[in-house]
Amino acid sequence: MTNAFAEFADAASSSSASKKSRNVPSYDRISVLGGGEDARLIAALSLAEGAKVSLFSAYGSELEALRSSSGVSLRGAGPVGTYQVDRTSPSIQTTAELDASVREADVIYLTGPVHKQRTYAMVLADHLSDGQVLVLAPGRSLGALETAWFLRIGGCTADITIVEAQGLPFFVKAEGAVLNLSPCGPVAAATLPSGRDDVLEGLAKYLPNLEACDSVLTSGFADGSALVEFPALLMSGPALGSGAVPVPMGGAPLAENQNFAALIGIEQRNIIEQLTKERMSVAKAFGVRGLAGVKTLIETHAGVVKGEAKRPVPDQDGAKALLRDGVIGSLVPLMSAGKLAGIELPVTQSMITLASAILGADVAAAGRRLDTIGITAKDIDTARSAMDAIAKGGS
Repeated sequence: MTNAFAEFADAASSSSASKKSRNVPSYDRISVLGGGEDARLIAALSLAEGAKVSLFSAYGSELEALRSSSGVSLRGAGPVGTYQVDRTSPSIQTTAELDASVREADVIYLTGPVHKQRTYAMVLADHLSDGQVLVLAPGRSLGALETAWFLRIGGCTADITIVEAQGLPFFVKAEGAVLNLSPCGPVAAATLPSGRDDVLEGLAKYLPNLEACDSVLTSGFADGSALVEFPALLMSGPALGSGAVPVPMGGAPLAENQNFAALIGIEQRNIIEQLTKERMSVAKAFGVRGLAGVKTLIETHAGVVKGEAKRPVPDQDGAKALLRDGVIGSLVPLMSAGKLAGIELPVTQSMITLASAILGADVAAAGRRLDTIGITAKDIDTARSAMDAIAKGGS
């Protein structure tokens, strides 16, 4: 069975040599879909590097907030400064017209939670042209394959490249129009079709922390975001404690000790280790090995306790958004792959159950699964053929 899964992985990561680009491209026209923190960060980083930037949002409140502000201000790490919006001088140009935003773009970023990325993929099918690059930020597990599936059923025939990036260069804490940044370590990234590493090289100007993987199967299994976030957000209470500095009765924690990494104590780390083992077991069945260990995952997704690379603790709404997206985009895809491989994932399932109880909804029902991206087969050979068709963009 392991050999069959290895062939399955090879099929999903295969690419047509005729479609590979030969030179490192220069991406000067950027379209950002979304108006959230990540979208504003990407737009500002792109403008800082001299790109022509368009930002699309379907929400009038997001556009109005941007247009009424002095611009997107970056503080802390990164290219500190204020990047203007809708001015005659170089600035981020906002629009509520999707086709206008993407028509001449070299690179199109799909930002926000999974459900928004899905919507973008479905409506983009008629608006893409040869050579354009779609970047999922973050892509999470099966993100590129799901996007390819939606584009295909939408009738897209353009020769495009989908990039599955598992993070951005910075952790973000938004305070109005100001984005406070702290640096993030290397994150896994891959292209679909595979082998287009020149695309990642071209994106390095804007996303310098991308670490190339050989396929989107590898980058998808490398998605350790939920493995780190769930134990920290769900289990950093008085019963389990945390990694924070103990505070005497009646005292208040110091601001510098209030960061994401401080939520992870010995107990949380033990759970992260169990979740990581489960993910690695499924990845191995799919022929993917050499994934990052617990220490690297925590540094990547939680930041550090002390130092510049500290990740801020989200508020309650932000925490619930992380749980929702983690179930849909990280844990359910793993459960789906594990089911096909015949591997039980009890700790992963428990995290899904806990998150769903807190969110008050069966969030798992909306999760990415192999059967929702066209892999409906019950046997490995048929599943492999379906995955190969999606990866190559065939029918």
